[in-house]
Amino acid sequence: MGMCLTRRRQDENAALAESKSKGCILPAFHLLPADSMTSTRLISQAAVAIASLIMVNCASQKKPETITKGGTFVNPYPAGSYDNFKAEPTYPKTYSVWKNTQLFDQTNPENSSILISLAKQRGYLMNGEEVVLDYPICSGIDSRPTPVGVFYILEKTVDKKSNKYGKIYDAAGEVVNRDAEVGLDPVPEGGRFEGAEMRYWMRLTYDGVGHHIGPVKRYRASHACIRGPSAIMPIVFSKVKLGTRVTVE
Repeated sequence: MGMCLTRRRQDENAALAESKSKGCILPAFHLLPADSMTSTRLISQAAVAIASLIMVNCASQKKPETITKGGTFVNPYPAGSYDNFKAEPTYPKTYSVWKNTQLFDQTNPENSSILISLAKQRGYLMNGEEVVLDYPICSGIDSRPTPVGVFYILEKTVDKKSNKYGKIYDAAGEVVNRDAEVGLDPVPEGGRFEGAEMRYWMRLTYDGVGHHIGPVKRYRASHACIRGPSAIMPIVFSKVKLGTRVTVE
């Protein structure tokens, strides 16, 4: 009888250890006392029951996994869903945009906010805690980083040009510097400086950082501003107002 009880405890401990290693939650399970004639049979039945519980709990906690079929990626999430969009191998580097069709029309300047992920180089138009648009952005380079924190839109202007960054033309009208900075790069005699376009400008700071249309590289390439696609920024612009919260993280 002593050996049977020891065996029973060993089986229970082994099952519990296996469930923990798989991240499963195993309900409490105790064997009833048994005489030496039936202990072996009860231990066998208990082991089967415990194994079944482990399988059920693990299966209920598993998330869909991306798989390949014949070397081709197979997305496990429903087509068109946000999970499907994010599970694609090209995310977050993709230029594609995801739109929440159910919430889009309900989103307006009164209930919207913007979230910017510098790590993913993605922008998110939000309605409460729900993503309405997920779109590519391009933030500041290491020497001119985009500031992180919580900001509020200070200015909205459709037609805006930078008074600091742009191009320099010579007297003949030829571009001699495509990435010029006022005060640092000289303008040749008879030439001129022309500020870079920043259409659908949404100012975040008083020292010139904003969210606007601009070339969207899939890496940090701006002078601290947050660039967005020309097809998306007018939409984002229309869904926000002065004072809308913009979180950059």
